[in-house]
Amino acid sequence: MNHEDAARAAALLWRIRLEQRRIDALPPELRPATLNEGYAIQDAMVEIARQPVVGWKIAATSAAGQKHIGVTEPLSGRLFRDFVLTDGAHRPAAPLHMRVAETEFAFKMGRALPPRGRDYDMGEVCDAVGALHLAIEIPDARYEVFDTIGAPSIAADDAFASWFVLGPEVPGWRRYDPPNLTVRGVKNGAVVAEGTGAAVLGDPRVALTWIANHLARRGIGLKEADIVTTGTWVKPIEIAPGDTVIADFGQLGTVTARFD
Repeated sequence: MNHEDAARAAALLWRIRLEQRRIDALPPELRPATLNEGYAIQDAMVEIARQPVVGWKIAATSAAGQKHIGVTEPLSGRLFRDFVLTDGAHRPAAPLHMRVAETEFAFKMGRALPPRGRDYDMGEVCDAVGALHLAIEIPDARYEVFDTIGAPSIAADDAFASWFVLGPEVPGWRRYDPPNLTVRGVKNGAVVAEGTGAAVLGDPRVALTWIANHLARRGIGLKEADIVTTGTWVKPIEIAPGDTVIADFGQLGTVTARFD
């Protein structure tokens, strides 16, 4: 796939995203055949979008999540500025296709982790973190049937990134052990899901390390102030118009999203 075809595919997916509609798949001549081609389309989306990238998401960070969308490894996607919301934000549920909310840890980088000749270890990555935030991701797909579309097309579709709610910062987060922390997904006042940080590749810090090295190998790296949301701790919570979803991380705090 050449750059021109990647840009054409990116422009189509971005337009569909803004128009809140869906397609069966990219046209055959623009459809990525490999994961590298899928990421090339996502890379081209940065210029097409004409808005800053403020960070990254990691999709498929659990065995169940990978099985659900038919992939065998995590996938990275970009967080675009105009799709980042504040705690308590309202979003219409009707235009969403996937209609789920995910409870996540989001790390904000205090300094960059640029490409280099060897991998970063988890200690180096965590030392570069400036803050930890509670978050809710509201992923979405631009394909009618998204669970069998394949990893290259998922990567092209920004790893199903859409809306993202950045919640409060967690003071003193380094003293906690994320795999043993618990979150409750609360919908309309009732607990509908519960999980721990161990659901995210065994530890959200492992997921953060994965994307730091993944982006470094791709020649991109993490930048200072990048936000990285690291994957859901619970089975995605189904949402509908009128729902309120709270990710309750206990002593760490809560983050809320409301759907009209």
